[in-house]
Amino acid sequence: MSFTVFADGCANLPQKIASEIVILPCNYLVNGTQKVYSGDIDNFDGHTYYEGLRNGDLIQTSLLNTQLFIEHFTPYAQEGKDIIYISMSSGISGTYNAARIAADELMEEYPDCFIHIVDSHGCGFGNGILALKAVDLARKNVNARNAADILDEAVPHACQYFTVDDLNFLKRTGRVSGVTANIGTILNIKPILFGDSTGHIISCNKVRGRKNAISELAKKYAEKRMEDEKQIVFISHGDCLDDANKLADMVKEINPRAQVTICMHEPFSGSHVGPGMLGLFFWGNER
Repeated sequence: MSFTVFADGCANLPQKIASEIVILPCNYLVNGTQKVYSGDIDNFDGHTYYEGLRNGDLIQTSLLNTQLFIEHFTPYAQEGKDIIYISMSSGISGTYNAARIAADELMEEYPDCFIHIVDSHGCGFGNGILALKAVDLARKNVNARNAADILDEAVPHACQYFTVDDLNFLKRTGRVSGVTANIGTILNIKPILFGDSTGHIISCNKVRGRKNAISELAKKYAEKRMEDEKQIVFISHGDCLDDANKLADMVKEINPRAQVTICMHEPFSGSHVGPGMLGLFFWGNER
């Protein structure tokens, strides 16, 4: 590998495809008790986590700070190894800026080391799909500086669309107003959301009912998907596996060659979208 790929627990990647990525842990609080999510989505008890949210558990998250990045990057920098870190969107977290500060400090101290922070303009598998592309470039011995340019140019093509079942979780994080959440709940309105070109989460459509929301996600795949050799598609869910399977079936109807991976949605950003979140991630012509 020509450089080391870093991501964090938000990348949502199963271990079988993340073994060559250094995953940084994410800390969060559940009712005031600190938890550490190592990024091991395979052993994450998502049902218990999302059931807790349904029953009123209070989850608090915070950005990954600069010191954490310095601690994890330094051993590689000391050896002169180049680093690329795939960050969650700067539009929803200060993590990107914290990582940039760490990178600048370390490159000044270790001038033979190149460190680049990719702003994924997304979260969850939106990070993960870029991290996997980074690994592919490193395996092909693309040097880190060229890989950084390729990955930055790929960000607008890392499509991520999702819907939520309960608008009140978006209300708590300021994504929708209290009035909108209340009216939407009464009318059974389901938003279709995505990360825009600045990394902010916005709505691109609203439909009535869960069934229509799932169909709309599949429609986005049909409209946006890019023909590439791997045809990888990721689906994450907030403890709603049946809906995830329905979406996977729709994706395969559209593209029988699609290689679909389904996982529980990770806890760090999961607290902001809540139980019933259903997301679709793929390479597309545009977001």
